[in-house]
Amino acid sequence: MIKLIGAIIIIIATTWTGFEAARNFSDRPKQLRALRSALQSLEAEIMYSHTPLHEAARRLAAQLTNPLSKFFETFASRLTKTETTVKDAWETSLQEIWKLTALKQGEFEVMKQFGETLGRHDRISQQKHILLTLSHLEREEADAIDRQAKYEKMLKSLGFLSGLLLIILLF
Repeated sequence: MIKLIGAIIIIIATTWTGFEAARNFSDRPKQLRALRSALQSLEAEIMYSHTPLHEAARRLAAQLTNPLSKFFETFASRLTKTETTVKDAWETSLQEIWKLTALKQGEFEVMKQFGETLGRHDRISQQKHILLTLSHLEREEADAIDRQAKYEKMLKSLGFLSGLLLIILLF
């Protein structure tokens, strides 16, 4: 009886570990879609509403889910409460929340480069920078979807099968 309970606990633990490992592969495309949507909303705020950057970031934070809402909230807060440049506020906010995301270094570099141009140009140039960033993120999203298709199911199965192997070896 104790062996059976132990075996069930091992299967549950390894399966859960496999699902947790696979979660990054499913979270990354979702977060990239949300990020692209946020940048499109930012473009609309800049181009058509003429909203100040801190206010546009605050509105985006209210629309998004964590961790991206936390990023825009932090960015807006840094713009209004500290003496800093837009570039520094963007980069600091980005570094602060990046570890909470499922996003990779490639997306970080794209967003960091975008932050360097944010607020420095007229509206038309700013729109071009947003569109360029969106195309880079779209490419990253395609890569994320491809990786998800390749590895997500494998990691879930690997978790379960490693549990079975462990049970066979132990009992």
